[in-house]
Amino acid sequence: MIKVLFVCLGNICRSPMAEAIFNRQLKERGLSAQIASDSAGTSRYHIGADPDPRTIDCSIGNNTPIDHKARQVRIEDYHEFDYVLAMDQNNYRDIAAVFKKEHPHFYLMREFDEERDSLDVPDPYFGGMDGFQEVYDMLWRASDKLIDSIAREKNL
Repeated sequence: MIKVLFVCLGNICRSPMAEAIFNRQLKERGLSAQIASDSAGTSRYHIGADPDPRTIDCSIGNNTPIDHKARQVRIEDYHEFDYVLAMDQNNYRDIAAVFKKEHPHFYLMREFDEERDSLDVPDPYFGGMDGFQEVYDMLWRASDKLIDSIAREKNL
C-alpha cells in the first residue's frame, strides 16, 4: 500500500480538504486499494477537532465526502508515508524540522498544479467561502497530477 500524507498548519482547512479530494479521485480511478492517504498539521492547535465547518461545507458542496480528526505531524510519519505534501513553504520548513532528514518524496502540493502562480496553497481560514472554493480548485488540480505522477512512478 502506497501512503500519502498532506500537511498544513492546523489540519482543519487545507490538508483535510486535500485528503478528501485525493481519496475521491483515487476512488474514481479505481486506485483506493493501492493508495491511501491521511493529513496532519504542524501545530497542536486543533488536535482531535473536525475540519473547519467551511471546509466541510465546501467539500460537500463539491460532492467530496470528508471525514477527519485533526492531528499533529510526528517523526513516525517519516517512515510511515511514502509521499509527504506540504501546503506552503512554512509548513515545508516545519515538517523538515520534525523529520530531521530529507524525505525521498517530500513536495509542496502546488508543485503538481500546472496553473500555479505560487507554490503555496493559501490558508483560507481568515477569509470567506470564496477562498475555500479557490483552495478546493487548486487542490483538485494538484491532486489529479499527483496521482498521475504516483501512478507513473509505481506502474499502477
